[in-house]
Order: sequence, then C-alpha cells, then structure tokens
Amino acid sequence: MSNDHQVPRTAFTILAAISFCHLLNDMLQSLLPAIYPMLKSHFELDFGQVGLITLTYQLTASLLQPVIGHYTDQRPQPYSLAIGMGFTLLGLLLLAAAGTFSLLLVAAALVGMGSSVFHPESSRVARLASGGRHGFAQSLFQVGGNAGSSLGPLVAAFVIVPRGRSSVAWFSLAALLGILVLWNVGHWYKGRQGAAGTMPRAGHAESHAVLPPGQVRLALGVLIALVFSKYVYLASLGSYYTFYLISKFHLSVQSAQVHLFAFLGAVAAGTIIGGPIGDRVGRKYVIWCSILGVLPFTLALPYANLFWTGVLSVVIGIILASAFSAILVYAQELIPGRVGMISGLFFGFAFGMAGVGAAVLGELADHTGIYFVYQVCSFLPAMGLLAAFLPNLEPGRPPSAPVVLLEQEAGARADS
Repeated sequence: MSNDHQVPRTAFTILAAISFCHLLNDMLQSLLPAIYPMLKSHFELDFGQVGLITLTYQLTASLLQPVIGHYTDQRPQPYSLAIGMGFTLLGLLLLAAAGTFSLLLVAAALVGMGSSVFHPESSRVARLASGGRHGFAQSLFQVGGNAGSSLGPLVAAFVIVPRGRSSVAWFSLAALLGILVLWNVGHWYKGRQGAAGTMPRAGHAESHAVLPPGQVRLALGVLIALVFSKYVYLASLGSYYTFYLISKFHLSVQSAQVHLFAFLGAVAAGTIIGGPIGDRVGRKYVIWCSILGVLPFTLALPYANLFWTGVLSVVIGIILASAFSAILVYAQELIPGRVGMISGLFFGFAFGMAGVGAAVLGELADHTGIYFVYQVCSFLPAMGLLAAFLPNLEPGRPPSAPVVLLEQEAGARADS
C-alpha cells in the first residue's frame, strides 16, 4: 500500500518545457501591443481603433478558452498545444503583411485563437507535472509567459522598429520551435493519460473542504471581481503605458518601450513569488495582500516624476502579479476535477477583461486624455477588500502542509 501512494515527483523537465513554450507564446503575442505606436502611425489610427485591436485579440483569446477547457476535461487532447501555436504562427505572418486595418483585426484574432487553445491544456499539463506543488507549478508555468511578455517590447524596440513591420514574420521561426517542443510535451501528456486514465477522474482524487453551492458561487464571484480589477489595471499599463510616458515625459518610442520592459519584467518576477508562498501560507492570504497591497502605489503613480514612475511601476508589477497563480489554484481547488474548464474560464476572463478594459480606456483617453485614465485606474485595486469574503478551503490543515498529502490520503481512502 505504501509503495502505491508515494508522493509523486515534480516533473521539472516538463514544467521547464511548458514554461519555455509559454515564454515563446506570450513573447510572440506581446509583439502586437508592443508595435502599437508603429501601427498607429502607419495606419493613422486613433486610440479607439488601437483599443479595438486589443479587444479583438482578447475576445478570441478569452471566449474560446472555457469551451476548450470544458471539452478537454472530458476528452484530453495532448497535441492541441502544438496546434494552438500554429494559429499564433499564422497570425504573425498576417500581421507582418497586412495592408488594411481589417486584416490587422484578423491577424489579432488568429493570435488570440492560438492563446485560447494553448492556455487551458498547458495549465493542465503544469498541474499534472506539479507533484502536488500546484502553486509552484502554476507560478513556474506563468512566469514563462510573463517573461515572454516582457521581451516583446524589447524585440519591438531593437528589431522591429528599425527594420519595419515586415520583420515580424521572422518570429514565425520561434513559433515553429514552440510547435516542436509542444509536440514532445504532447507525447508525455499522452503517456500520463494512458497511465492514469481520464484526467477529470484523477482530479477528483483531491481532498478539500466541501462548501455549499452558494458559497462556491460567492467565492467564484469574488475571484472574478479580483481578476477584473487586476487585469483592467494591467491593460492600462500594457496597452497605454508607452503613450503615457511619451505624452507626459516626452520620451522616445524606444525609451518608453524599455520602461514597459522593466514593468513587464517585474510582473514576471512577481509571478514566480505568488505560487510557492501560496503553497506554504495559503492562497487566500496571497490574494488579499497582492490585490489590496498594491493600492498605495497605484494611487501615487499618476503624480510621480519620471524616476518614481519607473520605480512605482516595477513595485506595482511585482505585487500585483503575485495574485494570479494563487487565484487560479484556489479556483481549481474550489471545484475539483475541472482543471481545464477553470483554467480556461480564468485565463479567458482575464484576457477578456483586459480586452474590454483596453477598448474602454482607449475611448476614455480619446475624450479625456491619457493622464486621466491613470487617475481613474489607480482606484481599481481597492476591490481587493472583497478577498475578505473568500472561505478557507482547508481549515484543518496547517498552512505549510503540502497539498499532495491531502491528495495521498484521499487516494488511500478510495482504495480501501
């Protein structure tokens, strides 16, 4: 009996591979907002049209994710990860060659479709490879994406801006590399599927506090509200930070993109922190401190000079980014056995809110100015107060106990 219920090892090679592919995926996707100033000038776009590009990308990235996640909960698709990267490849090629605004929207939609396929299944792979260290695995997976997002502005500043929009096509080679790696990850995933049976059944072995349906719905509503506040604020920085810096401090496009890289790099650093801390002290505390704890810094940002704007943006990135791994794993534990659907729902909602936020903030910037946008958005983290309504999913468990021990006990009870 004891040999059958050993603590599973964390598959670091698979986690590294999926994190690397997340880096490639999000780096390629971040090229789109990183070249917004170039597109705005070349196609003579207003801020509303820039927001519409982001909305198109985010909606295709968000609306399909819960559907794909729900489908793969029932019928896992190991090789869909490589197919998702293929959509991104096609979107990049069209982005490099598009001659009209309509084709730009199609390119953005294709890149979004790639994201919608990639994220639910890759999140499931990360959980499968976690060895019970779910927060750590999600953080490692997500930090790859954040690192990739931070590289986009640098690539745009030092490769695409000097050589022109057509140079985006060269990055299809990175997508091809991602397809090859993800195909091999698919082999591992398929082997685990064959050994463990269907993934949803494996998910049901987890043991957490059983909550009444009404309390589960309330907790999900709170989590969704927190994701809303986090990603609308991030949309204000991801889509319009360069414009804000150029407008307020008269920076060049390249200098503004370097500042954006610093912010996105801080987001990557914050991501890797939140998951492991959540494994040890509890997800709820990480969520509470991350969303609400960033409020003083967001309130100060619109009134800071250039130096302190850079410092505050880095602090904001680190603190705010630590929340999502904890939110995602908390939601997965709230509804066991629905890893794909929950991952798709929260990744999709995050992308959708970022898209809607970018579109609304773009229109607001056209009518009131970019400075006013940052004054309004600075209050969004106050929604972190809602974390007080989140229940403790494991009230009888010491905060530092590994989650895998609970799963081990649940499996032992099932076998007996």
